[in-house]
Amino acid sequence: MSDNVTTGAGGRAISAAQIDVLADGEVFVFGSNPAGHHAAGAARFAVERFGAVVGEGHGMHGRSYAIDTMSGLPVLRAEAATFLSFAAAHPELTFLVTEVGCGIAGYVPEEVAPAFAGAGANVALPASFAAVLDEAAPGEPGVAPGE
Repeated sequence: MSDNVTTGAGGRAISAAQIDVLADGEVFVFGSNPAGHHAAGAARFAVERFGAVVGEGHGMHGRSYAIDTMSGLPVLRAEAATFLSFAAAHPELTFLVTEVGCGIAGYVPEEVAPAFAGAGANVALPASFAAVLDEAAPGEPGVAPGE
């Protein structure tokens, strides 16, 4: 396990609050707009450091994975589901999820975290998302409210 991942109280993988360098096999997961205008925040950082491509607002590019957070919460949820399927198909990689949707998009962790409830062991979530999921289902990592 790299410095970018710790283990939370419930055994859930937690991504570091600040990710500057990726270890072998790690992927930086960030929020994007659909057009891939990666001009600020984690998106710009993904371009500068981890191979994100300007003009590509979805999916894996280089050592980064873009999730559209700017087209509404239903789209964000669908993009998160697509991402979780991709991550499940690539157990050899560790995906470091940032607080997608909680910056420029304006959502709060309570709105976004449930979209990541089904995250597998190779998906490290931000501490804020893990706290929401763990509070919703103590002792049952990966269960969203109402499930």
